[in-house]
Amino acid sequence: MTFAPVTHVLPLTTVRRERLLPLPGRIVVRKGQKVSATDVIAESNLAPQHLLLDVVRGLGIATRKVDDYIHRQAGDHLDEGDLIAGPVGWPKRVVRAPAAGKIVLIRNGRVLYEVEKPLSQLRAGLPGTVITLIGDRGVEIENSGALVQGVWGNGVIDAGLMRVLISKPEDVLTADRVDVGLRGAVVLAGYCGEASILQTAAEIPLRGLILSSMASALVPLAARMPYPIMILEGFGLHPMNSAAYNLLTTNNQREIAVNAECYDRYSGTRPEAFIPLPVSGKPAEPRDATLFAPNQRVRVIRAPHNSQVGMLVALRLEMELFASGIRAPAAEVRLESGAVVILPLANLEVLE
Repeated sequence: MTFAPVTHVLPLTTVRRERLLPLPGRIVVRKGQKVSATDVIAESNLAPQHLLLDVVRGLGIATRKVDDYIHRQAGDHLDEGDLIAGPVGWPKRVVRAPAAGKIVLIRNGRVLYEVEKPLSQLRAGLPGTVITLIGDRGVEIENSGALVQGVWGNGVIDAGLMRVLISKPEDVLTADRVDVGLRGAVVLAGYCGEASILQTAAEIPLRGLILSSMASALVPLAARMPYPIMILEGFGLHPMNSAAYNLLTTNNQREIAVNAECYDRYSGTRPEAFIPLPVSGKPAEPRDATLFAPNQRVRVIRAPHNSQVGMLVALRLEMELFASGIRAPAAEVRLESGAVVILPLANLEVLE
């Protein structure tokens, strides 16, 4: 038995997602509340910064006299530039608050100052209904619709109407196709190899960009973009797999939410796009793990058949020797072209 990685490309399913803060915080939604993908559901102060202000040195006075010139006490909240100590001498030396914050401790002429930072906000990432509150850490959200998962994301969340700019799975996105008419849209496109495309998309601005693949040299730029970028196949010139292509292109002009969170194989999180759809009843939930078995729909994730979809015909009972000289568990796969190929199981993932 060999466990199979699963990528979800589902036209209709029930999705449940836990959204958790890295540290305890404050939940700002209630159970049963409907949320959009961009709604803030929780917030916390993750990393307060502390500064040690040397008042003795700043004022140039003796330690025994410093208490006479400090005008604040522990617990005081200050705005940037507020006076902490002084003035002394000429030209009236003072110590001021370097930023908004509060005084934590004053001792021996030194002030421990905590800089006030904006709260870290956790967004829903999925439009739906809050079904569970998880203490002071987060919530669980549920909805039904179409789900497509990718392999890379830049960590941004947004939503909008989907506009399809891909006419065939192997399409290449060119700069002339990205214009102001796409303002506010989530664009579905093919391969992106130009930095100017990502920059123009930010200036328009787009609400999101779903690509079949992208040049690896664009990763640093894509990671800085203010809109979500989600890659379905990987880096290099790869066509979109037929399952994702058919599902997404047939939902043109529908509202779509893109949570381009980073792929984490340990937690199971990965970038995904979700299209809420009206349903009667509750569709089945997707499986996150399964075993390789005949009659499964699979996707090839490595060359020479990268991104092709097929049917797993049979598992090989013995280890297969490949041209690389490596022996590995393998399977017979009938590709959509009709060709039957023998591939290592490590080159396959199950599409559900």
